[in-house]
Formats: sequence, C-alpha cells, structure tokens
Amino acid sequence: MPRMTPLALALSSLLIAGPVLAQQASAPASKDARTLDTLIVTGTHVADRTVAESQSPIDIITPETLEATGTTELATALARALPSLNFPRPGMADGTSGVRPAQLRGLSPDQALVLVNGKRRHISALVNVNGTIGRGSSAVDLNAIPVAAIERVEVLRDGASAQYGSDAIGGVINIVLKGAGTGGSIALGGGQYSKGDGQQWQLSGDAGLTLGGGGTIHLAAQTGHQDMTNRSGTYQGTAPNTGNFPGVGETAFKLGDPDVDQTALALNANLAIGDHASLYVTAMASNRDITSFAFYRSKNHSGQGALLAQVYPNGYVPEINQDAHDRSVVLGAKGTADNGLNWDFSYNFGDSLLGFRTQNTINYALGVSSPLSFYDGSLQYTQQVLNADFSKPIGIGLAYPATLSFGAEYRTEDWAQRAGEANSYFGSGAQGFGGFTPRNAGSYNRHNYALYAGLEADVSDKFSGGIAGRYEDYSDFGSQFSGKLSLRYAFTDKVALRGTAATGFRAPSLAQQHYQAVTTNINNGVAFETGTFPASGAAAQALGAEQLKPETSRSYSLGLVLQPLERVYLTIDAYQINVDDRIVLSSNLNIANNAAAQALLASLGITNVTSARYFNNAIDTRTQGIDVVGTWNVPLAASSLNLTGSYNYNKSKVTRIAPNPAALTALGANLERMGRDERGRIEEGAPRDKFAVNANWALQHWEINAGATRYGQFTARNASNPLQDQTFGAKWTLDLSVNFRPNQHWTITAGADNALNQYPEQNTYANSTFGLIPYSLYSPYGFNGAYYYGKVSYKW
Repeated sequence: MPRMTPLALALSSLLIAGPVLAQQASAPASKDARTLDTLIVTGTHVADRTVAESQSPIDIITPETLEATGTTELATALARALPSLNFPRPGMADGTSGVRPAQLRGLSPDQALVLVNGKRRHISALVNVNGTIGRGSSAVDLNAIPVAAIERVEVLRDGASAQYGSDAIGGVINIVLKGAGTGGSIALGGGQYSKGDGQQWQLSGDAGLTLGGGGTIHLAAQTGHQDMTNRSGTYQGTAPNTGNFPGVGETAFKLGDPDVDQTALALNANLAIGDHASLYVTAMASNRDITSFAFYRSKNHSGQGALLAQVYPNGYVPEINQDAHDRSVVLGAKGTADNGLNWDFSYNFGDSLLGFRTQNTINYALGVSSPLSFYDGSLQYTQQVLNADFSKPIGIGLAYPATLSFGAEYRTEDWAQRAGEANSYFGSGAQGFGGFTPRNAGSYNRHNYALYAGLEADVSDKFSGGIAGRYEDYSDFGSQFSGKLSLRYAFTDKVALRGTAATGFRAPSLAQQHYQAVTTNINNGVAFETGTFPASGAAAQALGAEQLKPETSRSYSLGLVLQPLERVYLTIDAYQINVDDRIVLSSNLNIANNAAAQALLASLGITNVTSARYFNNAIDTRTQGIDVVGTWNVPLAASSLNLTGSYNYNKSKVTRIAPNPAALTALGANLERMGRDERGRIEEGAPRDKFAVNANWALQHWEINAGATRYGQFTARNASNPLQDQTFGAKWTLDLSVNFRPNQHWTITAGADNALNQYPEQNTYANSTFGLIPYSLYSPYGFNGAYYYGKVSYKW
C-alpha cells in the first residue's frame, strides 16, 4: 500500500480519535448519521431489513449528498460519495468522451448492475473501444438519469447475480426515485472553471401530487448546458512537420469536457387498488446533444496541404457530435394476497439511441467539393423485461418467520448498428470519425428467461442467514446457474460479523458480439486504420477469434459492523472477486507490415486496415480489496456536526492469459491479443486506493460542507515500451460549499469543487504527443482544475 502524506495521516488520526470511521461515504445532513437504521430494498426481500442488519455491505447516498457538489452528473457525484466507485473524465476518445462509463471496485463498468426502483436499467448502445478505463465495456449511462428525480441511491457492494442475473458480478446500484405525493423544489445553478471555461447552468425541479383514490405522482425535470473545456498543451516538437501537429509553441488540440445540452424528465406514480394492491408506473426520458473533439488536423499534413489551403488554411479540429436519446418506462401492479403472499408483476421497456455526426471536417477523397459535416449512422439498444416476483413470510420452526422469495423473468434485447450517409465513409471517410458502412450495419436480437428463489431467516436474535439461486437460459449461448450464501452473527448490539459467498456471470452484450467499424486513429502524427471486427465474423475468425461466452465469477466477502458509541458507526468489509473467461477487447494487432495478414483480410474484401482487434474471453482476473466506511454524529448545543470517512483499497491482477490461437500465431510472433497496455489498464489503471473525509456543520440558518479526497496512485503502461510506463502519484482534492437558509423554503449556495485547483501529474514528454496531451485520460478526478459555482433553490 502506498505511503500516506502527513495530511492524510492527520485526518485519519482525527477520525479515529474522535472516535472512528463509520457507515456511509458522504452525508452532509444530520439525519444521514443514522444510516444504519435506514430500511433497504436492495439485496433483500425482508420488509423491515435495515442497513445495519444487512448481510451484505450497503451504502445509502441521499439527495443532499448528490447536491452537495456543483456537478450536474450523477456518476461524478456518486464517485465523490463512494470510495469504491471510479469515474474518469477522458477527452478525445470519440463516443466515450460523451458517454463515460463508471467502474465499481476496479472491475469493468458493465460488471455492476444498475436498477431504478429495483428494476433493471437498460445499458447504453455504445461500446467503448478507445484507450480509456472501461475499454471494451457496454455499460449503463448513469448521466442520463436526472439527479432532481432521485430520493436516494442504494449501493450493494457484493456479488448479486443469484438475485438479479447478469452484470451483477461486482455489485448493484439501485436508484430509488422520489415518490411522495406532496412537496417539491425548484433550483437554478451555474458556474465555471478557474481557467475561465466550462461555463455551466442548470434549471431543475420536482413536485409531488396527490391523486384521488389514494394515488400519488411525483414529477421531476432538469435542463442545462455545459461549455467545453480545453487543457491541451503546446506543441514541443520540430517544425516544419508533415504530421497532424500545429506549429512549435502553438495549441491546437481540444482536450477536455465536451459541449453538452441536456434535458431530462422523470415520473414516478402509484395508484391504490383497494386496500391491498396498487398500480405503479416509472418513466424517464433524456435528450443530450454532445459535441466532443478528435485530433487536430494540421495545414502541414503531408499530401493534403494544397487541399487544406483552400478549405481549412489554418488546420482544423474535427467535432464528433452525439445525439443521445434515452427512454424507459416500467408498468406494474403489486399487492398482498389474503394468505400473506406479496406479488409484483411488471413490464420494463428501455431504449438507448445514439446518432453520430462528424462536423467541422472533410473527406479528402471528395476534394474541395467535400461537405464539411456528415451523418455517420447510429447505434441503438432496446430491452424489454417481464417480471413476476413473489415473497411470503413462512414459519419453519424458528423464533421468527422466514421470508421465501421466488419469481420468473423473460427478457428480450435488440441492438442495431446503422450505416451513415455514403459520403461519410467513401474513400478514407470523414476525418475524425468515419461513418458506419453498409457492411458494418446490422440488427441483432436475443432472449432469455430466468427462474430464481431465495430464503432469508433470522435463526435467533443473534444469527441470520440467506440463500439464493438463479437459473438463466440465453438463446445465443446457453444456460447459467448462480448461487449465493449470506450469513450474519451479532455478538452484541455493538458488534456483528457478516459474510457472503456467491457465484455469478455476465453475458456478452450484443454490442460486444456484433459491433464492427474501421476508424482512423493517430499515433504521434501518423494515421492508421483500426478495424474492430465481431468475434463471429470472418475477419476476426481469420485472426483466431472464438465465439464469445459468458464470463463467470466467484466472490467472497467478510465484514464487521461496529457501533462502539451511540452516534458512531463503523463497517469494515474485505472482498475477493475471481472472474474467469473475462470478456475483453484485444489489444490493437499491428498488421501494417504483415503481408500474410493483409493478404488474408484482402481475400475477405477488407483492405487498408493497418491494425485489428476483436472481443475475446482470453483472461482470468482476481480482484481483492477492503472497504472501511463510517459516520460520527457530534451533537452540539445550537448546531450539529457530522464527520464521515471512507477508505477503499483495491487490487486487480490478471491470473491467466490464454495462449494465442493457432491462426494468430501463424501470422507472426508479435501479435498478442492481451498486450501490456491492456493488461495495465486492468491491473493499474484505476487508483490503488481512495480515502475521503467529510464534515458537515449545520446551524439554524447556515450549513458548511467540506470534503477532502485522496486519490491513490495509478499507472499507464505503454503498449510496447516499458520505459514509457508512467506512474502518477496520489493527489488530494478539496470540495467546499456554504448554504444559507433565510427560512425553511429558500437556500442560497456557494461552493467550489477541487477548491485548491489540483491537477494530476503531467504526462512525460514521451507520453504527451509532443506536449499536446499533458494529462492522462485515466485521471480519476479529471484534469479541469477548480470549479466555482452558485445555486438558489426553493422547497415546499
């Protein structure tokens, strides 16, 4: 474990001396200090189970916590509240710059399941294929969910495939929406970075209404705009040059956050039917217009100088525009039968549609008559789920009734890749992001059904346990069974031991099975064409690809729940997660000068591809770690002080790499599916540890929040040269905010995220593209510096 700075040691000593860490990651309001008494709905079917009684570690994140920073992104707010959640903010990464994935416990972003009101949330249509954390994943787009609609977030930090199915290897994030029939709020906020860019504003609100007949409806909406940021460096190479670089000392790249316009709506309604049943509906819609940026194209580019002199005489930066639409609706009925059987029937629809357009660009093959904007095609993912869930208290001879749960699920999934306009892919295609070709286009679907059951029981006042099992059958690869055993023993009211053992799985997404494209990438000013080929396709098969299969897991956890004093809580949970046949995107296979590979692809009608990659199950991994989280509530005479702290240590290791398939070996010894760069992303790309302390001091009219976070070291490995590996040291950030409440309705907020203007260490010259990319895309808190903001809100 890396050494901690004196500041870290001092803050640690303060928390331990006064007297310890406790249950939740970040909680600014005094009521949050009683987190362990909160009733939970995630990971259990017991109606009155609390956080303290849970057999698995659970975090409760309140709306006050989410709103305690200036961010308008749900994933960013969660990353500041949860030590085990990592949310980098990469730039110049095509679609990943706008739809950024978050990872839990250092695992792949698609190894954490996201629920909304306990129902499976659809994943994004995007598959992340660039060199960022989460490369190869198809994950849920958390930032499409409006923060204004959220009542709380429950995070189950434990394997839960036996309870929820595919994707729950690393844990479950359950977003519970506001549902009260009264109350509401409206807020207007905005700010900018200390560099003077990245201006943002957001208008949000929510309101509860009571319907006749015992019904409620809660509406929420938010809209806003975010300007781009740019942290590109200046070119430090030589001039004149024939690559894609500006002149010496000039800044031409655009490295930072995208330009975003966004609007989101949410509805959560419930209507009573008699005394023991109700109908419910949950619906959300999100539109975002996202513009990110590709590599700069220089006026000095070899072979294009004459053309660019007529169209872009000063060079240009292609813009990649994503029109992101997310829609979801859940319709259901639930109730309790006369015999005590609880039932819940639901239909769940979710859809993600991403349309791509390249702007401020050119297609060199079309000459001076080339359009400067192209429609590149779209990606779309749709899921439909039917659920029938049941639970019932039953007597099995124990002091308390046990809870039996069982149910069935049927799910269909569709994923489509649609071609762009012909000019977008003609010849070399639109610079920056070439359109999808008709050859890339296709529509794919599958279905699966699941049967599951569980039993939870309090064997005595001190001992409780649970067992769960789930069988699933997929139309495209067969069946899987997952099981889980959970136990908890309370030695006293102040000390309890808990542990779990579980198996799990994650099905390969349709995008991972079928996505294909040839895109232009630039390395040190040299353009090369990278082909991403589906594992089942002829091109990938010729390079040794095999049919994808599910990855499977075995996870174990052991934890302590402590309450040494009345207002002090502490939880310590150690875990290990083994993933076999993990699904990864291979490293880029360099075939530029490989005559055998070029001839093989040419025989399939594929030419001018200098690099190739495909998804595979070539590795096993082991992730080990520990979470320490907690709260100390200090009652004062005329105010309250809440101190919270959290720590996560996490280490992933690749324990097996399958030998190269014979077809790939035959093409050359230098073609490795799992290169050192990709292995490094898994093993060292995320911070090794993360430590956060937060203080909330609440008075009659004032509230002061301060949070310090230490992000541990991480490493970026070079694809081929170990001498260019770079380890980035640990860094602290400080978030501050002050709330003034003149009365019970109004709140005026001023704050600063990263108030001390902390930046990550800069890339070495060799890793900075001649100084133009000064910061690593792996940075866990981005590289924008301090953000200052203000907000005014009214609640009723």
